[in-house]
Amino acid sequence: MKIKVCGNRDLNQLKELDDLGINYAGFIFYEQSPRYVLKKIKAEEVKSLKLNIEKVGVFVNASEEEVMKQIDEFGLDVVQLHGDETSSFCGQISDHIKVIKAFRITDPDTNIDWMVKEFDEACDYYLFDKGSAGLYGGTGQKFDWNILEKFAVNKPFFLSGGIGINDAEALKKFEHPFFYGVDVNSRFETEPGIKNISLIKDFIKQLK
Repeated sequence: MKIKVCGNRDLNQLKELDDLGINYAGFIFYEQSPRYVLKKIKAEEVKSLKLNIEKVGVFVNASEEEVMKQIDEFGLDVVQLHGDETSSFCGQISDHIKVIKAFRITDPDTNIDWMVKEFDEACDYYLFDKGSAGLYGGTGQKFDWNILEKFAVNKPFFLSGGIGINDAEALKKFEHPFFYGVDVNSRFETEPGIKNISLIKDFIKQLK
């Protein structure tokens, strides 16, 4: 199970996450987010770091020009599209870099296979998050992961939304052939963008 820690705004903590073997570090480029990275970290500082962790840029309805600019300036390895992006837009970005397309689950009766179908050829991973009216992620709430067991999905996916240390056992028991990783954020923070590294260490131990 891969681990993605999202909403990072501290370079020293980024190095600590790399030392812990965290697979992905997310940087949010959505200005309305309290974890908006451009207010705290300079692009050249991130790009110059020699890390094993993959750097993920999280965008919400950004233009192709903006996404490509930040890929270059931050040295991103992956782009996460967390808005209402079309499959065509995702495909354009995935011509240049690996893409995670996020989907917000607002209705437990949603046919997820139909939701993702047009994106099958346009991205590399899916991410399923709890949806809430007018919000693009960041709800700090979980959805019922079990609804995914009814669907094929057919692409590696991340579980996201309100996941905390108390969910470790449930994550280990969750079974789906395309379950790839977990995306964590607010439940492992002391304040927006500042992670509780000790809690993340404990989470890693519990997942093993």
